[in-house]
Amino acid sequence: MTVREHMARGYRRGLDGMNTRHHRTCLWLFMVVVVAHWAEHLVQAVQVYVLDWPLEEARGVLGIPFPWLVTSEWMHYGYALVMLVGLLILMPGFTGRSRTWWKITTGIQVWHHFEHLLLLVQALGGTNIAGREAPTSLIQLVAPRLELHLFYNAVVFAPMVVAMYLHSRPGPEEREERVCACAHPVRPAAPADAVGGTDPSGTGR
Repeated sequence: MTVREHMARGYRRGLDGMNTRHHRTCLWLFMVVVVAHWAEHLVQAVQVYVLDWPLEEARGVLGIPFPWLVTSEWMHYGYALVMLVGLLILMPGFTGRSRTWWKITTGIQVWHHFEHLLLLVQALGGTNIAGREAPTSLIQLVAPRLELHLFYNAVVFAPMVVAMYLHSRPGPEEREERVCACAHPVRPAAPADAVGGTDPSGTGR
């Protein structure tokens, strides 16, 4: 076996593990990263609209000690790429309705990633769309960047939550198709006499 074949087999084994026995753990780790990023955007919005901070000073939580986290287009693009790759890697573990919602999230993130790629290309090339002073995405031509990316993160996050909820509570057919152990166990049905309150003695007491 060549080195390339060995690496390919190891990659497939790792991918299978992430979508089977380790799917729940990987999903929650991924969700922690997503929620942390989402929280940064929410804090930034609070700093602007509630605390009335100037936009250039509203840098979330980590952006205050590390300003480059906010100003670096490489950092924003890197997160968008990691997010997209994570969605694609974890998709095989989903089935039925949850897979549909996960695909919706992935589709929205594809566009979000493209917007960040466009911003990065402008930052590297030194030429901005429509002659703007700073890198500008397409939708940013009609919506401010702060509000736009707050919206992007919301519409990516919402169907992801729906997908994870449905994934943990699959229907009968979806439960048969599942390849991981993320679903909650099925509660055994109560005995008929317990449900109906039937007196097995027949005395009615």
